[in-house]
Amino acid sequence: QVELVESGGGVVPAGGSLRLSCAASARTGTAMGWFRRAPEKEREFVAAITWSSTNTLYADSVKGRFFVSKDNVKNMLYLQMDDLKPEDTGTYYCVARRHTNIVVADPSLYVYWGLGTQVTVSS
Repeated sequence: QVELVESGGGVVPAGGSLRLSCAASARTGTAMGWFRRAPEKEREFVAAITWSSTNTLYADSVKGRFFVSKDNVKNMLYLQMDDLKPEDTGTYYCVARRHTNIVVADPSLYVYWGLGTQVTVSS
């Protein structure tokens, strides 16, 4: 069992930046990523990265603005979010797969989920 704890959320004006962090309780050795959920909307894939950081996957809506990275020594996952827009508002969840290092956008394929951190972008 792996526990994921997100931090770094907050309120930021449009055009601003935030860096989310995710602390894993153990080494997963698998692909990890981020999802988000806006109020009254379905979960949405944001970004994912392989364990060795050799491959990444981004949602079209965040390409060029968000950057996912890892620190395997510290068991940390990060999401650098730049040029934030009001539509980026939502709860951001750190996720990890089990037994596989393939990055995917399907939330059902991620076994471990954090409790989320709130990001609010004001217009």
